[in-house]
Amino acid sequence: MVNLHIPVSVLNLVPIRQGQTTKHAIDSMVSLAQAVEKLGYIRFWIAEHHNTTTLVSSATSILIKHTLEHTNTIRVGSGGVMLPNHSPLVVAEQFGTMETIYPQRVDLGLGRAPGTDMMTASALRRAQNDSVYTFPDDVQTLLTYLGPEEEQGYVCAFPGTGTNIPIYILGSSTESAYLAAKLGLPYVFASHFAPRYMEEAMTIYRSHFKPSKYLDQPYMMVCLNVIAAETDEEAKYLSTSTAQFFLNVVRNARMPLQPPVENIDTLWNPMEKEAVASMSSVSFIGSKDSIRRQFTAFQERYQVDEVMAVSYIYDENKQMRSYEILKEVADGK
Repeated sequence: MVNLHIPVSVLNLVPIRQGQTTKHAIDSMVSLAQAVEKLGYIRFWIAEHHNTTTLVSSATSILIKHTLEHTNTIRVGSGGVMLPNHSPLVVAEQFGTMETIYPQRVDLGLGRAPGTDMMTASALRRAQNDSVYTFPDDVQTLLTYLGPEEEQGYVCAFPGTGTNIPIYILGSSTESAYLAAKLGLPYVFASHFAPRYMEEAMTIYRSHFKPSKYLDQPYMMVCLNVIAAETDEEAKYLSTSTAQFFLNVVRNARMPLQPPVENIDTLWNPMEKEAVASMSSVSFIGSKDSIRRQFTAFQERYQVDEVMAVSYIYDENKQMRSYEILKEVADGK
């Protein structure tokens, strides 16, 4: 019998729903964090995206601080900080400050992509050289800045030193799997939008993992889409908002999160449908029984240590209910 009783967490991109203001989207983020905290979710992560008018997650550390301020126990972190856009010292100082205010509640997920288009990435760059290639060194620098005082050099992150904030390596390719394994850090794969290399990356991470002072053994997290509802039919209907979200990505459109539609096939052509299906192939969609079957099949095959769920659902109450159903499944209820 597969054990589904593993930690479940939430990734939020702070989407603007049709009819919402930017402020409303941030308030919705807080409401969701409060709801999943009451349900017993272990962590709530916020992504970093830039020059995207439909997502309000550009100033990620500020949103993390805002969420920490309005919750009590849930861990809040970055899913992730896109390190090419930031100085490791500034990241260490910001997160060290949050950890000082909210001890034992801050996570630092790190990604090597810029989280935007190339023109915006150029505007964000902290240096003229392409800092994507310095990602391994930048991660090591952050580990040092947040580590013990005796390991510090002349430049220190204060606050930051000695906080030992947990660092997670995020990835959508195999390259990040090698890095997480080499450093002995937990690894989070972005199956919610880039599932193609998920299985290969898992195998690489687990087979190359080197025990470290951070972890004795691999810790594999997978981020995936979850649309849970009272019936399979309702979940399928609600999932058309997710499909429209990914259709926006395919078309490079800038539309807010749309209400569900009765017939999604009226909105796309066959090539667009195939592209969306490919991006969102790692998804749990259905009633509680269906979610349980999908979760069980997933765990039988991959045996991950934690699932992080993204739920692009237009109706906020339905979104909260979706997370409630997933938690019930994970708790064996």
